Amino acid sequence: MAMSGRTDPRRVVITGLGVVSSIGTGAAEFLQGLRSGSSGAKPITVFDVEGFDHANGCEVVGFEPGRWIRQLPVEKLGRATQYSVAAARMAVDDAGMDLEVWRSRPGVVTIGTTDGESRDLDFMVEAEVLHGPERMAPESARRVAAGRLSAAIAQELRLADVEAVTIPTACAAGNYAIGYGFDAVRSGEAEYALCGGADAMCRKTFSGFYRLGTIAPDRCRPFDVDRKGILTGEGAGVLVLESLDSALARGARIYAEVLGYGLNCDAYHQVAPNQDSVGRCMEIALENAGVKPEQVDLISAHGTGTKANDVTEARAIREVFGTQPPKVISMKSMIGHTMGAASALSAIGCALAITNDFIPPTINHTTTDPECDVDCVPNTAVRADLRIVQNNGLAFGGNNAVVLLGKYDEVPA
Repeated sequence: MAMSGRTDPRRVVITGLGVVSSIGTGAAEFLQGLRSGSSGAKPITVFDVEGFDHANGCEVVGFEPGRWIRQLPVEKLGRATQYSVAAARMAVDDAGMDLEVWRSRPGVVTIGTTDGESRDLDFMVEAEVLHGPERMAPESARRVAAGRLSAAIAQELRLADVEAVTIPTACAAGNYAIGYGFDAVRSGEAEYALCGGADAMCRKTFSGFYRLGTIAPDRCRPFDVDRKGILTGEGAGVLVLESLDSALARGARIYAEVLGYGLNCDAYHQVAPNQDSVGRCMEIALENAGVKPEQVDLISAHGTGTKANDVTEARAIREVFGTQPPKVISMKSMIGHTMGAASALSAIGCALAITNDFIPPTINHTTTDPECDVDCVPNTAVRADLRIVQNNGLAFGGNNAVVLLGKYDEVPA
């Protein structure tokens, strides 16, 4: 991809949102779900849960991929790829992008994931165990490559000059993808970025978390003294990023401005978060964005609802923001842990919150754990004039990613 002749960084804004989630499909439904404190929790039906003592999750229901996937054969796409392609189509439609104009412009498609197409891997492993490897379905093998999550978007939208990247940094991958797209647009390497994350629920991931003892029996209750763990979820979130100049020139709606981001990897432990590293990642993001801690109005936490994550994250927040941090919420209380889609969907929630002047709640909340000691906006959304919002994504292996979004104020000429 050719570099432009510009040397000054461009301001980058969000002009389109695409959502597939357990509380709504499309930005409007997702906004309504966040405002009302909806819950996507329900008994899991997408795989056999016999033998598990409890098996609630946050499934996507009523998803009709053919509504958005118009060029590619739907049956040749795995479920997570269907989610990513559909969310991308929604995002470009929401942004009002004329694809006939944008197709020839340099762009980036970057999608984060934890599992890729693990539902197809589930099918293949089951066939191998029961009948031998020769009975593995060829169609599942064709769908299983994780690179399809981003490549299929480029194919569906017939984008002629794009870099298509799938980022596998687990539960922080959505924020990684946003950072990647932000850098490409800010530097002038790309005119636009379609970035976010996608994952589909699968038996492998549910079983792994279950064996770790971190699957909640009924509800996800982040920061609550009686929290019992996560609920696995699924879906996709895709954001359209473009330069501020481009958005203004075409009269696009601007949801929010991407101010900066931070990444680090401490490799401290396979599953346990490291407080110092989490805090340092937040500091890197603030420095990159040119934002002081006291300017942040809201933190959308990783907030998984596990004992270790919530205490570690809350302590890291207080280290960076002091004894009176901003409000700290967890959207996972509503949509579950959507793995690679998690921080992308949270970033979309942050953009919607900024645009619509409210703070989404942390639902299922009774009593805040004194070790967490944050105002998690329990159960009911509140009105707020949000100027700057921080979105945290923390992953196994110590992969941390934090994104800062800001309200865009139109200044009269």
